[in-house]
Amino acid sequence: MTDTFRLTMAQLNPVMGDIAGNADRARAAWAEGKAAGADMVALPEMFLTGYQPLDLVRKPAFVADAQRHLNALIADCADGPALGIGAPLWPVGAEKPYNAWVVAQNGKVLAEVVKHHLPNYKVFDEKRYFESGDVSGPYVVNGVRLGTPICEDAWFDDVAETLAETGAEILVVPNGSPYFRGKQDVRYAHMVARTVETGLPLAYLNLVGGQDDQIFDGASFVVNAGGALMHHLHAFEDAITHVDFDRTDTGWSARKGDLVPQPTGPGADYRAMVVALRDYMAKAGFKQALLGLSGGVDSAIVAAIAVDALGADNVRCVMLPSEYTSDHSLEDARGVAERLGCRLDTLPIAAGRSAITETLAPLFEGTTADLTEENIQSRLRGLLLMALSNKFGEMLLTTGNKSEVAVGYATIYGDMSGGYNPVKDLYKTDLFEVCRWRNANTVDWFKGPAGEVMPQRVIDKPPSAELREDQKDEDSLPPYPVLDDILKRLVDDEESVEQVVDAGHDRDTVKHIEKLIYLSEYKRFQSAPGARLSQRAFWLDRRYPIVNRWRDPS
Repeated sequence: MTDTFRLTMAQLNPVMGDIAGNADRARAAWAEGKAAGADMVALPEMFLTGYQPLDLVRKPAFVADAQRHLNALIADCADGPALGIGAPLWPVGAEKPYNAWVVAQNGKVLAEVVKHHLPNYKVFDEKRYFESGDVSGPYVVNGVRLGTPICEDAWFDDVAETLAETGAEILVVPNGSPYFRGKQDVRYAHMVARTVETGLPLAYLNLVGGQDDQIFDGASFVVNAGGALMHHLHAFEDAITHVDFDRTDTGWSARKGDLVPQPTGPGADYRAMVVALRDYMAKAGFKQALLGLSGGVDSAIVAAIAVDALGADNVRCVMLPSEYTSDHSLEDARGVAERLGCRLDTLPIAAGRSAITETLAPLFEGTTADLTEENIQSRLRGLLLMALSNKFGEMLLTTGNKSEVAVGYATIYGDMSGGYNPVKDLYKTDLFEVCRWRNANTVDWFKGPAGEVMPQRVIDKPPSAELREDQKDEDSLPPYPVLDDILKRLVDDEESVEQVVDAGHDRDTVKHIEKLIYLSEYKRFQSAPGARLSQRAFWLDRRYPIVNRWRDPS
């Protein structure tokens, strides 16, 4: 009977669909575990294919390819520790595949654990993609009985209790758990509950890295029976750690390891946006990015995110002034670019706008200038930026914050043009806090410079699109603290108009904002993806019809 058990936890970043590459990453992690004398090397949920694969996993050829690579991986990792890895399994005759975790040793499969509880809320729609499996019992690795609730299975008490009742001694929980603010506290609560209920230690292993809008933050940890935290891995970084468990008179117990401090608040959001952009670019095959730098706060923070994600040499900023662009904006755009150390080009739009105005004059004769002419400026800027993107292979980043995205305060085919929006799920008032955090903090993962990268005036000045003389955002919208509170209530909390009014807001203002939210659905449907920071991000978290006449009658 063994008295110690070493588990290597491989918190790694898979690439969606790069099955061969993910298998190689697993081989390398297994080799590291073997060198460290591990009994078992564990990788997260669906690591072999990437997560979430959405309808890709319903494609038989995709799952068959994963199975071929899984078989080769098992054969290659025969001489050494057991390997546990997440992958889809599609039994003959089944309508859908399983979300599974395969454990193999000595070239043979020890266990095929299948996910029982399939999440079907927020960004998850697993009942569409996977078959629910029966609860699996424990399996034995080097004389120790291990139980594996896969992700959601550990959020309920039944799977873990069944494993404990059937002899499991340690729980290993592989996850594909995406970030949102406060998520780590939710994880702690559920996992500690499982250890209290079962009396077993638990290793929580999470994916890391960005996949489209979702960011997997890693932050894996180990807790002993009763909930004592023994290990905590880095958030948002690849990490491999070796966890030693000892048999005691009262059961197995993990030895104390490193407890890495975890990011919180604006710093966590900023790190998530940097990782999201970095991985979206790299996994899509882009190395360089560009954006329109207006001198305003939104484009300034996107520029900072881009530089910290990609490095200053891989970011091009472009100023596109019109006759309405203030000298302050020109100075502030230069100030941001100089502080970040990235390239700044200037492309005045006056000549192009004049040509377009002249072209349209015969058809516009007798009409009054209105929003149409303002949108021409924005769309001309979008055209020029997309031309640079096409010519030089640089991904264009959009810069609209969640407040603007919610109410449509952005021009479709204009400033909404682009491939990714790092701040899409960041309300304006929260964006200000992130800007202040970036200016005040220095951490080793910044690829950009330390210190103040946005002049304070950029953060403090009244926001303006500068599409007409003396324009301010508050000409069309309530002050952002008011607007954001209304939006958080209507969008994030799904409150009724009556509830928002009861909270102290003017009814006419609330009804106006509600109208803008619904009317802007078609814009969001065509907008670039962006980093998910909340539980009500625009896309999979919130799916509304584009054509919709309903309005809250309360």
